[in-house]
Amino acid sequence: MMGATAGRLEKAGNRCQAQGDGSVLSGLLVIDKPSGLSSAQVVHRVKRSLGGVKVGHTGTLDPFASGVMLCCVGRATKLASFFLNGPKTYEATLRLGVETDTQDVTGRVTAVRDTAALSEAAVTRVMDRFRGEILQTPPVFSALKHEGTPLYKLARSGKPVTKPPRPVHIAALEIMRVALPVVEFRVACSAGTYIRTLGADIGLELGCGGHLTALRRLASCGFDISRALGLDQVADLAASGRIEEHLVPMADALGAMPCHVADHRLAAHIGHGKTLRGQDVPQPSPGEAEGYIKIVDTRNHLLAVLRAQGGTYQYCCVFPR
Repeated sequence: MMGATAGRLEKAGNRCQAQGDGSVLSGLLVIDKPSGLSSAQVVHRVKRSLGGVKVGHTGTLDPFASGVMLCCVGRATKLASFFLNGPKTYEATLRLGVETDTQDVTGRVTAVRDTAALSEAAVTRVMDRFRGEILQTPPVFSALKHEGTPLYKLARSGKPVTKPPRPVHIAALEIMRVALPVVEFRVACSAGTYIRTLGADIGLELGCGGHLTALRRLASCGFDISRALGLDQVADLAASGRIEEHLVPMADALGAMPCHVADHRLAAHIGHGKTLRGQDVPQPSPGEAEGYIKIVDTRNHLLAVLRAQGGTYQYCCVFPR
């Protein structure tokens, strides 16, 4: 049985290593991450299914959480930084009256308080205060680093470090169901928002504390759960040679970025790394995508991402064909 499995993975790897034009399989995979796996474990599973093609993620999702996780495959790993600051949407379940050190169900209980006096009206009033721009203190159990060490490692060793509060934006906060002491809600927010902390802060504001018992990411950077693949689906599609059908092409993944179609002359200049000026590429509108512009060929293959700087362009990443 193990020999058959190894043979299946080897065949999948051979299919996935190259596309029809001979280039390495590249693009964006939208994964439906299961609860119980770390982001690194998900990347490892995807990489194994694709036969060792380079894979990276665009930001961690807590192990207890599930839902949309963007994986950059092959040459698309160069694009990961462009997906770090996109908006996110989540559904969460908040258990009021019980606090944990991780602000979620995986942590150690640190306080238990009575919730008998709570009302749905009080929950609604408090949650209304968390819309718009708010200050949020990142949890001590997080992947943020202090002097090069992740905060969660410091916390686990008994040396928790608290980062200063930082602004985040809550674009929408909708209560879906209230069955006290449990509240289910949906939130649309800026990158860098910790939904665990949002839940814990709502609990503190209500005077009883709280922690998340479930968290599911519904959308990230414009990609929603409806197009996400489970890890078993990825393995099956790779084994059957159909995974490329589900890869978002690199140019399409940068859908919101201004685009310019290169002629043969511009494509040659990019291929040789020549300095590009305003007469070569039109300048993006002021403030548009932070001055970034993607250059594609006539077949919509991504050639480069540039950033306007004065009258010239800086190469951010190049994809010679």
